[in-house]
Amino acid sequence: MRIGILGAGNVGGTLGRLLARRGHTIAFGVREPGRAAIAELATLTGGRAGPPAGVADAEVIVLAVPWASVPDALAAAGDLSGKILVDATNPLLGGLRGLALGTDRSGGEEVARLAPGARVVKAWNGLGMQTLARVAAGELAASGFLCGDDAAAKQTVGELVGETGLVPVDCGPLSAARMLEPLAFLWIHLAYRVGLGPNIAFFLHRG
Repeated sequence: MRIGILGAGNVGGTLGRLLARRGHTIAFGVREPGRAAIAELATLTGGRAGPPAGVADAEVIVLAVPWASVPDALAAAGDLSGKILVDATNPLLGGLRGLALGTDRSGGEEVARLAPGARVVKAWNGLGMQTLARVAAGELAASGFLCGDDAAAKQTVGELVGETGLVPVDCGPLSAARMLEPLAFLWIHLAYRVGLGPNIAFFLHRG
């Protein structure tokens, strides 16, 4: 598939590398595509880097920028109507103090509001990228929780989630992001505040 990734940091870079290994064509949409680190990442994945609007021809677009950058990234990407837009973000407050949204709304729903017409699926937000790399290498079992309102989009994203080593778990409509984002913050809390470290993951056991 042609996969566009908005952002090329820890999350975007890791997902780009993992999905490129599965044969997908990767395009990074970033503010400064000429930076040496971005060019190196594009070369490593066999893809390309350009401005955010350059991912418009992708079949799946992954949003992988810090929460504060989400509005600008989506605005710069242009009209995403009809596109599968994977929200891999979490609405984190600075200093890991908590979530900026919760209970009655979620970051995933806010992304859908900012990208009208996009087929938004929440995925890849529930664990750190260092952990995902271990999962992809078969060193750790973990569930890949996802949610969204478009069944066909969830099917496509679920297959991609599985390709990164996670066991896909469909959690229902996009409003379920109200639960998945706090679950992601629990992972952060256990890993960095409690001190369990990043090599932990949630796995749904079916008895």
